[in-house]
Amino acid sequence: MGKVYIVGAGPGDPELLTLKALKAIKKADVILYDRLINPEILLHAKPGCELVYVGKEDGKHILEQDKINFLLYEFAKSNEIVVRLKGGDPFVFGRGGEEAIFLKEKGIPFEIVPGITSAISVPLYAGVPVTHRGVASSFVVVTGHGSKGQFPDINWKSLVGIDTVIFLMGIANRQKIAENLIKAGKSPETPVIFIEKGTTKEQKEIESTLEEVAQGKVKVHPPAIFLVGEVVRLRGKINWFEEALGEVRV
Repeated sequence: MGKVYIVGAGPGDPELLTLKALKAIKKADVILYDRLINPEILLHAKPGCELVYVGKEDGKHILEQDKINFLLYEFAKSNEIVVRLKGGDPFVFGRGGEEAIFLKEKGIPFEIVPGITSAISVPLYAGVPVTHRGVASSFVVVTGHGSKGQFPDINWKSLVGIDTVIFLMGIANRQKIAENLIKAGKSPETPVIFIEKGTTKEQKEIESTLEEVAQGKVKVHPPAIFLVGEVVRLRGKINWFEEALGEVRV
């Protein structure tokens, strides 16, 4: 019986992979990976490692979650090291908990390797901190879509008092999200930012307001982070990544 490592691959930049994640990837016999995994990360796999794509595209799963669970079980029975590689952190809307519970019930040894979540790191690459003294003392990470593609069931009024609200997987529902936030009491003039392909060379930022998003005026392409809050106004003072792209990276 082998062991399964549930590994977070970080937000996109392969240099943000943790040392522990890299170690697991290098010794894996099988890697089951998601759509947003940077291909450069998979280059660290050893010769002969079996790479199995189990991602989701355009709202459609290549494999349903129960089938992915079954694959983890089957591969663990015949391989020493199996890595389940997920974007960001596997337990921030990554369904890592479901896989861990399944493995526990099946008696399969597993280890969790946290990853850098895109919810915090991607805004930083756009020069937007999720908290800042005198501007934002609280933040929350919210899913932008519910189960089976439905609109999420969210207590919108509870978000009004949160300084920074970060939506993951919320691009398709951005207009309805903005409408609900305004209806709940958020100012229509609240600044927002969308960050496409964050932490990569293709990163793109779109700044706007809740009102403009609610009116359907903002075009965005996934994958992207949707952040709402006054911290967006700090971007001009903190933005660093665009300049770094033209320099030798550390």
